[in-house]
Amino acid sequence: MSVFSSLYDKVLSWSRHPHAPWYLGGLSFAESSFFPIPPDVMLAPMSLATPNRALWYAFLTTIASVAGGIAGYLIGVTLFEVIEPWLQQSGYYEKYLTAKSWFDEWGFWAIFLAGFSPIPYKVFTITAGAIAMSFAPFVLASFIGRGARFFLVATLMAWGGEKMEAKLRHYIDWIGWGAVALIAAVVIVVKLT
Repeated sequence: MSVFSSLYDKVLSWSRHPHAPWYLGGLSFAESSFFPIPPDVMLAPMSLATPNRALWYAFLTTIASVAGGIAGYLIGVTLFEVIEPWLQQSGYYEKYLTAKSWFDEWGFWAIFLAGFSPIPYKVFTITAGAIAMSFAPFVLASFIGRGARFFLVATLMAWGGEKMEAKLRHYIDWIGWGAVALIAAVVIVVKLT
């Protein structure tokens, strides 16, 4: 089945849309505070589609992500008691506790590491607010961690260019079904333990 190749083609077409940078900025902001889909899903194809703009897209993604992170921080500071039950019901509470322990152990560096962690970044931004992490170090670490990730993604995609796009297009169904199988395996292991 070529489900993923048609989705890939659709996302690639969105990435070439004249308003794509606005969508990328909105997605980046939302993902840092409440939305579950990471901006990499737009950043990577946009960088592939127009490699000469890849660094601009990485910069835009970083700025919007840090702004969204500040919104997440404010949610943690002002509304944590309200969202804590939701965190427990939605399965994010364990991730919140992990993020909190990372802050206890590494402080400033926890936000930096969050840029590359499998734990959603929004969990770290809300946790940073909930534990009242100093605001300036939070913003600085967010810029460094998120910027490093997004510039790495954009640079790799731009460097790969049309060859990378063709290879991804060729293997996207294998990659997509492999990811589905991996997710299913993780869910099964988690349910059995």
